[in-house]
Amino acid sequence: MTILDGKKVSSEIKLQVIKEIKVLKKKTGKVPGLSVVIVGENKASKVYVKSKDKMASELGIKSNVIEFDENISSVELIKKIKELNEDGEVNGVLVQLPLPKKFNTWEVLTNINPDKDVDCFLPTNLGMILLNRANIFPCTPAGILKIFDYYNINVSGMNACVIGRSFIVGKPIAAMLTNRNATVTICHSKTKNLADHLKRADLIVSAIGKPGFISEDMVKQGSVLIDVGINYIIKKDDVYEHCDELQIKKFERKGYAITGDIHKNAYKKSLYYTPVPGGVGPMTVTMLMYNTLQLFKKKQDLLK
Repeated sequence: MTILDGKKVSSEIKLQVIKEIKVLKKKTGKVPGLSVVIVGENKASKVYVKSKDKMASELGIKSNVIEFDENISSVELIKKIKELNEDGEVNGVLVQLPLPKKFNTWEVLTNINPDKDVDCFLPTNLGMILLNRANIFPCTPAGILKIFDYYNINVSGMNACVIGRSFIVGKPIAAMLTNRNATVTICHSKTKNLADHLKRADLIVSAIGKPGFISEDMVKQGSVLIDVGINYIIKKDDVYEHCDELQIKKFERKGYAITGDIHKNAYKKSLYYTPVPGGVGPMTVTMLMYNTLQLFKKKQDLLK
């Protein structure tokens, strides 16, 4: 049983990014530029954007956070995105999700230039993944593959079960695993006999957001367990109950814990597993920075 340490892998990639940016700055006189657009007062989004901005600065990336009140119109928001598309110093454009409910998310996102789509969410870029011709990938799935590479985990021939079908994690990681010759089953809320699929899986990637949902008896001996879930919970004995924002505030960050979708009792049956926290989580923002660097290199015609 080996712990897949996302913090360690993340640190290695950050060092690589720092080193490359220093070399490229000497060569081109420029550094990668990342612009993050955030709309409204979503507290979790603000914390996340702050962490992105901080890491970008630490790695030598020129970061620009653009904040709008949720009263901004779609027309004004799209106008700003188009301005960023034309800005030669901006290599990556990211619109922080979720947007306030009044916005049509895809109407906004599809105005990002595909060559600056640092999140790799646009249909054009997701299509390149399906064709196995992509240079960048959505951040969380990309982080998972970087972990596999670091620990020399070869998924070729594995029966893989992906739980979740979002365009952010589930669908792209399924395609990316297929491109590495895994045999992939995508499961979701409508899947019948989910446990049967899990018990056959050599590799499980869970992104469903249900704390401790995958129990020990649902996984087979010697499997690889990748947990994308980040769940805030109150733990009563061995029962997990979700915390809402009011409960978190009430407990002042003392009365709740963070757990994944995979119950910790299942770890002992695994060959490899990602803990929560400390597994996939640290990789997501790091891969955003990695993607920004790749887009910069593509712009400079330096991407191999």
